[in-house]
Amino acid sequence: MTPQFRTELIELTNANSIEQLWAKHCDYMARYGFDRLLYGFTRFRTPNSLGDPNDFLMLTNHPPSYTDVFVGERLYYHAPMVKWALEHEGSCSWQVLADMVRGDALTRDERRVFEFNVSQGVTAGYSISFKSVSARAKGAIALTAPIGVSQKEIDAVWTHHGEDIVLMNNLVHLKILTLPYTPPNQSLTRRQREALEWVGDGKTMQDIAQIMGLTQATIEKHLRLAREALNVDTTAQAVMKATFQNQMFVLEA
Repeated sequence: MTPQFRTELIELTNANSIEQLWAKHCDYMARYGFDRLLYGFTRFRTPNSLGDPNDFLMLTNHPPSYTDVFVGERLYYHAPMVKWALEHEGSCSWQVLADMVRGDALTRDERRVFEFNVSQGVTAGYSISFKSVSARAKGAIALTAPIGVSQKEIDAVWTHHGEDIVLMNNLVHLKILTLPYTPPNQSLTRRQREALEWVGDGKTMQDIAQIMGLTQATIEKHLRLAREALNVDTTAQAVMKATFQNQMFVLEA
């Protein structure tokens, strides 16, 4: 491990926001020859679904021309490398995709994804599927090589730096899970978050009203708005979801 690599790992672990962490990671991966990244994580996976897309934690530096279709039109659902990531752990060269194409092993929907990726210059790269201890949680990242770089060329880079790349991505994945993340339209106000925190601590409505210096009706209103913001039915679900997103017990900047 070189001194520069150690310094980069320390900088990543010291990042205090997902935005800061992601910007640094994109820069570091670009040095290895991956100029476009797509990270996804869900805690609500089922045997037949990845859960509500609104609950995904998704980070990318792909242009909107790519994400509007691949993500917005849910092409990822049929993407062969996404399917690989759901069934495996570790890293995988996209050479396996080229082998599937040559063997005419793609379904019609998978071929549509492949053809779209080709049209966007997403043709060479690696996927990393992160280890999970929960049957409902899954995270993975797709590392795309620049347009014009062949899979053979990026495989050569991986031969020399693959272990360092995997280590850095594993660390970034674990760091992401510790940082606050607010999906679109799911942000909590300070009062809503505080009320949920006291519920999580086992306090009653009467206790919370006294602690916060508000009426029980106002506390109930904050909790109702928190449920609506998080798109859940019960306060217990709101506490769980806010905890998953690290929106509770966070230090104010």
